[in-house]
Amino acid sequence: MFDQLEKTVTLHERHGRYPQATSVEDFRRNLAAVQQRIANACQRVGRDPASVRLLPVSKTFDEAHLRLAYAAGCRLLGENKVQEAQRKSQAMADLADLQWSVIGHLQTNKAKQVARFASEFQALDSLRVAEALDRRLHIEGRQLDVFVQVNTSGEASKYGLAPEAVADFLSALPAFSALRVRGLMTLALFSADVLRVRPCFVRLRELRERLRQRAPAGVGLEELSMGMSGDFEVAIEEGATVVRVGQAIFGARAMPDAYYWPTADAHPGSDE
Repeated sequence: MFDQLEKTVTLHERHGRYPQATSVEDFRRNLAAVQQRIANACQRVGRDPASVRLLPVSKTFDEAHLRLAYAAGCRLLGENKVQEAQRKSQAMADLADLQWSVIGHLQTNKAKQVARFASEFQALDSLRVAEALDRRLHIEGRQLDVFVQVNTSGEASKYGLAPEAVADFLSALPAFSALRVRGLMTLALFSADVLRVRPCFVRLRELRERLRQRAPAGVGLEELSMGMSGDFEVAIEEGATVVRVGQAIFGARAMPDAYYWPTADAHPGSDE
């Protein structure tokens, strides 16, 4: 089905090459271009573009750029590092309808911060973190949408549960009533080879289908968060309902790709 796409798309070829967005008009243009890419991918597989949510990822960009993105229509922004996200949320508290999604690995000692400001957490892979978040959310009188992170690439450098561990993990989550489980999240291989990247998305979709019918009451598996600036079209073709896109909207980041996609002997970063 995707032979033509596999020949014409070079994944991640744009990484580090996106021009910086420096005006509201730049952001509007970039958002429109990404939405068109989403629509095109959906058309190829007979999906409704409205079934895919775009999560703009603003990590490393300063408040001025985020305010431009807000003026262009962004109302939910994804951040990797908790302290950076909390600092930005406090600085931009005047924008009452701006919400924050934490998409990076979380240590239990940062659960307090996330419980205070985030509306979504996309990297849940530990019952200790689930318990810490739940406890703090009850103190704050809040609930939090969460995605369970799954390591579908098998890389030791990536966080996330092994696919075979997800069923047992899900069965424990109803105990944490402040967590609203929405679905699964994964990071694909960082590769220009579509034939290596696509299976990461296929594995998450197939895992979701196997688990869907026997998920515990209150645990939702409707959402699949997968895909970033260089590969989100492939993710959409394989069922993504959330795509995390940063550089195609904000522009290239100052650090090289290796900083965000380290090898196994480095600390794992995030995506987008």
